Amino acid sequence: MKLRSTLILAAALAAPYAMAATGTCSGAAPSGELTATRIAAANSTRSEPGLYEGPVWIKDALYFSDFTFGPGFPSRILKLDSEGKVSTLINDSGSNGLATDGKGNLIAGTHKYKSVSRYTLDGKRSDVVSKFNGNVFNSPNDLTLAADGTLYFTDPDFQREAAPGGQDKTRVYRVATDGKVTVVDDTLKNPNGVSLSPKGDVLYVNGMVGEHGVLRAYPIVNGVPQQGKTLVEKLGIPDGMAIDCHGNIYVTEHTDKRLRVFTPAGKQIATIKVDANVTNAAFGGADGKTLYITGAGAVWQIKLNVTGSPY
Repeated sequence: MKLRSTLILAAALAAPYAMAATGTCSGAAPSGELTATRIAAANSTRSEPGLYEGPVWIKDALYFSDFTFGPGFPSRILKLDSEGKVSTLINDSGSNGLATDGKGNLIAGTHKYKSVSRYTLDGKRSDVVSKFNGNVFNSPNDLTLAADGTLYFTDPDFQREAAPGGQDKTRVYRVATDGKVTVVDDTLKNPNGVSLSPKGDVLYVNGMVGEHGVLRAYPIVNGVPQQGKTLVEKLGIPDGMAIDCHGNIYVTEHTDKRLRVFTPAGKQIATIKVDANVTNAAFGGADGKTLYITGAGAVWQIKLNVTGSPY
């Protein structure tokens, strides 16, 4: 029974970290200073302040979380279709960061449940992982899946008060295909964005060290992340990330209202500006070359000449 459950978990989560839409790598990465355009139809209609988070491109639409700063951080998942129409997919998701598994379901960091959840596109929820050392998590934030179904996610304390309980530290976690949870890093304050290189051989995580944001790279050997090294220092407050098919890392800097692009060696090659606080990014569109960026009640887009990760 345990073996069968393990195989079911691995099959359900298995999601090759493929480039959006086409699954092929083409084009050149951006360079210089660029500006993304706000999608007017996606502007928030809420009266209370909040954030859009966790963009993920599935088939022909962009899905993202929309949460407020009210008690419990109420959250819903919205859908922006290819014609520019916005609709509500799940009205009470309790979610932040989103990814997708091998079956087209949403995998969500859910502060409401202090767990990582799976949502089918018709709104049915189940737990993927809910505890570590017998306790629920703080507020799972961003997440990514390896080709074999291994899950990585960050657990800061930004929405810890959404529900009772939590962990004694903020950490980065690895969930193996047999469901075993281990710690990748517990030295970052409020780790946030997490992504994998196109080949799945490097894990990237950003977070705070003292007053400064950093981007760390963790080589993966035999499926297990090794000790991380700091790739970029002195980031603004870092948030979510995206990766293009060449392995360049697109790091959002929340209050700096920008996204910076770094090579796998940590060299900055481009800056993409927006007009409000920014949270995360994902590649999508019919050819996988549109970068979608979420933030404070807004979604921006910019057409690039390179394919990238769908979350």
